[in-house]
Amino acid sequence: KMSVIGYDLGNLSCYIAVARQGGIETIANEFSDRNTPCIVSLTSKERSIGSAAKTQIISNYKNTISNFKRLLGRPFDDPFVQNEMKDLPYKLSRTADGGVGVRVKYAGEDVEFSMAQVCGMLLTKLRSITEVNLKKPVQDCVLSVPSFFSEVQRRNLLAAARIANLNCLRLFNDTTAVALAYGIYKQDLPAAEEKPRIIIFVDMGHSSLQVAAVAFNKGKLKVLATSFDPYLGGRDFDRLLFNHFADLFKDKYRIDVRTNKRAELRLLIECEKLKKQLSSNSGRMTLNIECLMDDKDVQGAMTRTDFEALCAPLIQRVEKPLRTILQDAKLQSQDITSIEIVGGATRMPAVKSTIAEVFGMKVSTTLNADEAVARGCALQCAMLSPTFKVRDFTVIDCTPYSISLSWIAPMGEEGDMEIFPQFHPAPFSKMLSFYRKEPFALQARYTNAEQIHYPCQDIGKFCIDNVTPNQEGDGSKIKVKVRLNIHGLFSVIQASIVEKVISNEDVKPSTEAAEKVEKKKVKVKSKDLPFHSQLYMNITEQEIQHMFEVENKMIMNDKLECETSEAKNLLEEYVYDMRGKLFDKYEGYTTEQDRTEFGKILEATEHWLYEDGEDEMKAVYVDKLAQLKQVGNPILRRYTEAQARPAAFEQLGGALQKVSKFLHNYSEKKYSHIQQEDVDKVKKSSESTAQWYNEMMQKQSALPKPSDPIVTVAEITGKLKTMEGICNPIINTPKPEVKEVPPADAEPAAEVPPSKDTAKDAKDTKDPAEEPKVD
Repeated sequence: KMSVIGYDLGNLSCYIAVARQGGIETIANEFSDRNTPCIVSLTSKERSIGSAAKTQIISNYKNTISNFKRLLGRPFDDPFVQNEMKDLPYKLSRTADGGVGVRVKYAGEDVEFSMAQVCGMLLTKLRSITEVNLKKPVQDCVLSVPSFFSEVQRRNLLAAARIANLNCLRLFNDTTAVALAYGIYKQDLPAAEEKPRIIIFVDMGHSSLQVAAVAFNKGKLKVLATSFDPYLGGRDFDRLLFNHFADLFKDKYRIDVRTNKRAELRLLIECEKLKKQLSSNSGRMTLNIECLMDDKDVQGAMTRTDFEALCAPLIQRVEKPLRTILQDAKLQSQDITSIEIVGGATRMPAVKSTIAEVFGMKVSTTLNADEAVARGCALQCAMLSPTFKVRDFTVIDCTPYSISLSWIAPMGEEGDMEIFPQFHPAPFSKMLSFYRKEPFALQARYTNAEQIHYPCQDIGKFCIDNVTPNQEGDGSKIKVKVRLNIHGLFSVIQASIVEKVISNEDVKPSTEAAEKVEKKKVKVKSKDLPFHSQLYMNITEQEIQHMFEVENKMIMNDKLECETSEAKNLLEEYVYDMRGKLFDKYEGYTTEQDRTEFGKILEATEHWLYEDGEDEMKAVYVDKLAQLKQVGNPILRRYTEAQARPAAFEQLGGALQKVSKFLHNYSEKKYSHIQQEDVDKVKKSSESTAQWYNEMMQKQSALPKPSDPIVTVAEITGKLKTMEGICNPIINTPKPEVKEVPPADAEPAAEVPPSKDTAKDAKDTKDPAEEPKVD
């Protein structure tokens, strides 16, 4: 059966949910944690991804990439990217196509990775966590995507999935995933013809705030509208705290953490912890960091009231998307049943109370704030997967931005039309008609620059080829089918030319006298036309293939690195283990001279491991271990043989006794049913085994301990098996059953009348149960 997986790819952390027969469950990584950090760290040898990479955020900050999802699919010159660069510990670069790349040191070289590649690395890690958990390969999945992502960002995310060898069945908007996780289990939704139940979902995570108004009926959800602030999340609150303490420490301790990346990262991590403490405690919370910079220990404190005063401008920003959704979805507070909140940043009391204030009702926290998106993605994957049976539930999403088409008309004037207005249901297809004599192009773009949070409105250019005039020389009718697909991407999916075909048909006259009438019949025939797309900032098929190959090389390298580290550990373990036992357990099984020499070799190997052998190839460690085992294995063998030998000899001795007992009983005529030749076989086998047994016992006991054994446990058990194989079937031969048959000439016995005594006896022995009872 195919696996059914949902991946919630956040800016700070990821969650993996799988659909199993019992329902949806969130799975843990190799550290038994359900949250896997979105961090990729590269070293001179390998990559660490997820929890292992988090430990390198400070020690290897130049090559440790975090906060990268927000850079995906953006142009390098985007003012947002330029502003973001100031706070990043790693170095961004402009890729060949004008996108954002990152420059790091990997395997001793300076390399550049695109953001799609970095996302691909993270997805590779998530795929391997899933495969370890499910014990089978994983391919199909549904990936979460922020609802505000543009075409280019969505296409980059799909490319990242392919780099990680995943087949993404759908890019699922975060808030829609949450809505599905909420609605599919609800038994009391209004019937299809009734007024829908309207729920507002607010998802505020590490770096963005998303809101959706969703209408629910039995077996269906429809997203009415979405709104967002892509630049407001938990990290902005961390940054405010950071700036507050950075200024404080500058005055108080005369240190400027902004000039030292390592100190900056440490303070930022502590500020995030402090923010979480202030969410659950209203009292005064302290922040202490030892040796933050210039060997100085620092200390600061804050109360929740001070924190909320500090964050007032950010809290005000939370209101805008909430008020916008009411306006866009044309809702009043009384139309809404409940406000469901998810995402880590909604845990802040000030954020919660602002949401409650705007909608005029208490917020509801029935969903798992961290895992709801992943669960919704897994449910959607189960619904799209042919192998899984899920209750019927229709999901109608909507496009967050309005999309328009423009073209040059035949007379040279401009044509322009809004194809999909904002919040149009999706996925959705439309058929457009044009009249053209020659090939033409359609330009797709986002209608309003201020709606999209992206520096470019272009989506792409779609060229319709092989267009010719009709038979009359006028423009042919061209039908173009456009689609907003399941991933939220716009495309032309079909173009056709509609031709009129005139055929002559003979029509039989109604009377015999009338002549034949020729009638023209018009048929309409449609023929597909070729078309090609030029998408804005598109990643080509060849580029994806190349990145897929690079990723596979890195996977192989990680695997080799892991095996090398394992080989090194095995060698190190052997050295410690053998050295400990050589002068203890194994002492009597080697001569003093050999023991001393081997001890020196083990010590030399240990020094080598921490000096020249610190960074060797796998084969070198494997060879070293093999050489040590050449000396060590004979000692180990003598020891293990000596431990197991007495029991093996005892077993053989016991079997010889059993045979000897059988032979004695045979001579006493107790086994007359067994043939003499079989008994001779038993005798011969036991005699030769006994002779070998006595000889080996004597030779072995005469040997000094450090010598190699004269006889192995395997040989003793082999002898036992051989003897038992010959003797046991004979010894255990069952006696033939004896049936008593009466002689043929015997007369039947005469009946004797009972004597008085016999009758009396019979009467006395009557069953007491038959005696009449006397009261």
